[in-house]
Amino acid sequence: MARDPSSKIRLAAVGDLHCREDQHGRFRQLVKQVNASADLLLLCGDLTDRGMIEEGKVLAEELSALRVPCAAVLGNHDYEHGQVKDICSELSKVGVHILDGDHFIFEKTLGVAGVKGFGGGFGNATLQAFGEGQTKSFVQEAVTESLKLEAALSHLDTPKKVVIMHYAPIPETLEGENIEIRPFLGTSRLSMPIDHYGAAYVFHGHAHHGALEGKTKSGIPVFNVAMPLLTKFTPEQRFALMEV
Repeated sequence: MARDPSSKIRLAAVGDLHCREDQHGRFRQLVKQVNASADLLLLCGDLTDRGMIEEGKVLAEELSALRVPCAAVLGNHDYEHGQVKDICSELSKVGVHILDGDHFIFEKTLGVAGVKGFGGGFGNATLQAFGEGQTKSFVQEAVTESLKLEAALSHLDTPKKVVIMHYAPIPETLEGENIEIRPFLGTSRLSMPIDHYGAAYVFHGHAHHGALEGKTKSGIPVFNVAMPLLTKFTPEQRFALMEV
């Protein structure tokens, strides 16, 4: 039976798990809490610490106890050793849906659009594609991620929508990070399709020392759910829990 569109869906969201191959059992309590309190788990990148297949296997083992669906995006750490396909394969075995410019539908009611995202700065200080080829390539990566998110959102016609990514789409959730590195932690280009198509919430990670929440220009709530940040504020529950 399809869920009543008016009923609330409980979302557990967290990023930056940085799972290592020697951390068997580290996320057992988190999975137990998610099973008890949420309808859907959203993972916002840096699932592994060094992008190693061995780390992916450990995380898959940890998540195998999940009793709720899970949608995820990758982060920069997951790309470190060029083993992304293998990591995704291991996680898919335990039902994790990895999003990269596409979407996941939960009970015909909630659509989750997901991309990794990229850096590039914010507002009037957003990096432009001018000068050296290397600079143009950097900017193009951010543009590509924004277009992938636009495509994912444009195909969603569910009553409710949320967005997950690793990099930040607004500067407000980076408050607390060193000013010098903030342009590398996200870009305003990611917020453009969100404001155009709309969403109930946006969740991202990456900024371990940032701020918990902010809003896009159109007022859409954005939450930084990096686990190291959440641990400072809610050590007993290392994930954000929201209703939509």
